[in-house]
Amino acid sequence: MGKVIINADDFGYSRGINYAIVDSHQLGILTSTTIMAGMPGFEHAVELSKSNPNLGIGVHLTLTCGYPLLKDHKTIIDSSGRFKNLAFFTQENDYDLEEVYREWEAQIEKVIAAGINPSHLDSHHHTHSFPKQQAIVVKLARKYNLPVRNNLSLPSDIVKVNRFEPLFDTVAIESEEALKVYLANVKNDIEHWGTVEIMVHPGYLDSDVYQGSSLTENRSYVADFLMNSTFAKTLKKSKVIKLISYHELSDR
Repeated sequence: MGKVIINADDFGYSRGINYAIVDSHQLGILTSTTIMAGMPGFEHAVELSKSNPNLGIGVHLTLTCGYPLLKDHKTIIDSSGRFKNLAFFTQENDYDLEEVYREWEAQIEKVIAAGINPSHLDSHHHTHSFPKQQAIVVKLARKYNLPVRNNLSLPSDIVKVNRFEPLFDTVAIESEEALKVYLANVKNDIEHWGTVEIMVHPGYLDSDVYQGSSLTENRSYVADFLMNSTFAKTLKKSKVIKLISYHELSDR
């Protein structure tokens, strides 16, 4: 039987995103999410998690959005105290990798202290996959015995999923008729690869999303697709595909 983890990034970003993630879990096919420890919706997300025990929750390591948890950084923040933007980290700029390690460690610790047993690690804007950050995420994954999203070349002891599907957001706004080939390929991949993670970004649009995110209207289309599409209903009823979270792959 093929197994699929449908993971929503950005839990904790805002109340609108939090509600859409929970709706997509309760009413749809979403099985997993990753939480942002430093964003305004974090406490709200923690409260929602208490009434959704079957929703797997990992840590969405953050380096390019909002403010850090630790206040003594010098090289990864701008003059206002916010994280530097994505472009800074994608270019060959110098910064203190120890700051990144300590910040990400603090984010994991905050999630654990909030009563969440994290299921896995991934990152906002995929910054854990950048060359300078890869050794950091491997070290943290081993320290906390957590698997990591399989979107880069990683040691086998921290990879639990055979394939990562990153493109679902870009197609959810199309009609299912137009997506027939893509969705068939997704189902075939799940059956072929055994375990697949599908990354999604559902959300309801509030002021935090409009003011802070480059991904806006598409979030609501994704949420609707996860809850109401024929594809979602087919996956729910499938006898050959099982919807799971990372917890169900863990050997902890």
